[in-house]
Amino acid sequence: MAPSHELVRHGYDRIAEAYLAERVRFDSQAHLERFAALLRPGARVLDIGCGAGVPADHVLVDRGFEVVGLDVSPRQIELARVQVPEATYAVRDMLELTVGEYAVAAVISLYAVFHVPRERHGGVLTTLASYVPRGGALLVTMGTSAWEGTADLCGAPMWWSHHDAETNEALIRAAGFDILSSVVDTSAGERHLVVLGRKVRETRQRPSKRGGRFSLNAATASAWSRLR
Repeated sequence: MAPSHELVRHGYDRIAEAYLAERVRFDSQAHLERFAALLRPGARVLDIGCGAGVPADHVLVDRGFEVVGLDVSPRQIELARVQVPEATYAVRDMLELTVGEYAVAAVISLYAVFHVPRERHGGVLTTLASYVPRGGALLVTMGTSAWEGTADLCGAPMWWSHHDAETNEALIRAAGFDILSSVVDTSAGERHLVVLGRKVRETRQRPSKRGGRFSLNAATASAWSRLR
């Protein structure tokens, strides 16, 4: 595991309780309501980078949806099982997820994708797209400007890696999603791109021979080459 990835995992273990308290500063309610409106009653939702399950999983469970949450931090998962006991949780690294591993109606990933190397974002999004059928929903938080580096988060060093908004939107479309809305959320004094999408086509992705990596599908590679 890369040092940056270890920094993220250990960092969220260390600040789990503090981050849970801090999370209320980010107002996700309106985004979650729009996402939920796209789902059928009782739909199964996969939350990637679920943290302690608050607020997203709590909101979705309250509306009758079945939630499966994954996070790289064992301590975050421990808290999630307490905060939202109705959901199902597991410690997983999003970079180790495989195409077709899950079958759900929708995928949500808030404040998580930008903690993995940005050159892997296209592959991650295409993998997530493989979990939903055509018409399936995606709600994802990404960066608004290109940046990669380390900064303090709740008293612990944390690592981020993100593209600009235009590149993020291109990668989401290349993964097979139509963008229903793309807004810059400025809650808590920060800037995050929040994208709501609906899957409109299948994409192809071939696993490479290198430990869990996936090569970019043709559409993603084309988008990436245009925007580099």
